Amino acid sequence: MEGLMLAQTISEVHSLLPVHTLGWAFPDETTAALLLEGAGNLVFNYRPPQPVIYLSHERIRGDAHNPFQRLLVARVRGDLVAAAQLKLDRVAQFSLSGERGFKDVSPARLLFELTGRNTNLLVLEGLEETEEPSWEGRIVAAGREITGSRNRFRTVRSGGQYTPPPPYSKLDPRRMSDADAASLQHLPLGKWREKLDGIGLMLGAELVRRAGLPSGTAPGEQWPRAWEALKSLIADPSVQEGTLHEGARESSRQEKAAQLRKTLREPLEKRLSLLNNQIADVDRAVEGIETAAQERQEADLLMAYQHGVTAGAGNVLLPAFDGSGEVPVSLEPQLSAVQNAEKRYARARRREEVYERLAEREPVLRAELAEVQADRAALEEAPLERLEALAKGLEVGRADRSPFGAKYTSPGGFEVLVGRNNKENTALTHRIGRSTDFWFHVQGFPGSHVLVRSGGKDLQLPDILFAAQLAAYHSKARQSGNVAVDYTRIKQVWRLKGESGGKVNYTGQKTVYVDPELPG
Repeated sequence: MEGLMLAQTISEVHSLLPVHTLGWAFPDETTAALLLEGAGNLVFNYRPPQPVIYLSHERIRGDAHNPFQRLLVARVRGDLVAAAQLKLDRVAQFSLSGERGFKDVSPARLLFELTGRNTNLLVLEGLEETEEPSWEGRIVAAGREITGSRNRFRTVRSGGQYTPPPPYSKLDPRRMSDADAASLQHLPLGKWREKLDGIGLMLGAELVRRAGLPSGTAPGEQWPRAWEALKSLIADPSVQEGTLHEGARESSRQEKAAQLRKTLREPLEKRLSLLNNQIADVDRAVEGIETAAQERQEADLLMAYQHGVTAGAGNVLLPAFDGSGEVPVSLEPQLSAVQNAEKRYARARRREEVYERLAEREPVLRAELAEVQADRAALEEAPLERLEALAKGLEVGRADRSPFGAKYTSPGGFEVLVGRNNKENTALTHRIGRSTDFWFHVQGFPGSHVLVRSGGKDLQLPDILFAAQLAAYHSKARQSGNVAVDYTRIKQVWRLKGESGGKVNYTGQKTVYVDPELPG
């Protein structure tokens, strides 16, 4: 149910106010009908993903099916005195006066969120008669309790405070001027709903039908025709049956596309985070070059003036080579001047080597960063068919849960297992792997054992590179580039005597060089 449709129902309810209520009826577990004296029933169907509210003159019966419906009977009573909608959003509020009697019933508010999969019907504490309408308050009960485990951004729990949906900025079609409508003439008519409050996929499709203009083309000078169609939609927000089916189909497509985008966005965000961290390493290495230059200068001074450095001193002042004054140099007292200089030379070399290695990769990293950022931007505009193709491609290389390590599927369709700890490494290499399966490990660094269950078949290059990248990524060489990875058959891997199962020796290996990253 879209915002303009909800506004029409609210208007119908307004014409009845105030009206005495005669209690509740419940046709099923997610439908509640408030019986209005002399005016039929106000029906709340709060089953996701297609909630609806409407006035009905049919006879409705049924007792409460669950605790929430029983609470409606006990706590939401009296005259219906107010009905309001939050802008043209799919959120409506109804205030009941409560009752006086043997046991007084306090005023209460029904708040109905008609928001697709997040649909909810809530009971909030009532407002004093003098108060202005409010969209906040304490939640007495909720048709659907939403905890942090289900939604990390928003919780809805009995006893908690209700928070309305975040504000947004759209044109209210009921208050639009000719100038507002003219400002949309360069936007395809099928996208007008993105700028207009209260209009979703179904009413957007109905607007296109009534205007008789192409959905994907901007109306241009024919904007008055679209404006007249919009005004007719405001007066009568109903949908023709064919358009209804088209809108429902498009709604389903949009929902599926949103889910696929969420799935596809996650690995891109992880890749962006890794690339940004690696580029930050380059920036730190640049700073390290400056430190290396200073350390070399101090080491040169120590070597030049070593005979003038007092043994056991913690620092010394040495004359600068350019005659600009004295340079303070801190020392390790237990080392001689020459040994202090050699330590500085060694540190400087390490910093320079790190810089050279990372600087060589920097253009590649920045190019990949730009590519991933472009992919993420394109993802938001990609049609459903493109998203489905991307999601299908993502299945190759996705890790699944496994009792013996992270499980992947190689390009050739082989199962690939990656040990995540010493216990899993032992199990993969000495229990799970068959003699003709392939075993991968980074050369010269601690890391995961990677097992390719090939069933005796030889591996093609894409499978070899796939497993090698996994081995490099799950190793201490992850921050390096062009990592050497050895691979051989399991029958040529054996446990070292007296060592834990994670330490092995092997022979008959071949070596490939890969960058440490998750295959994508």
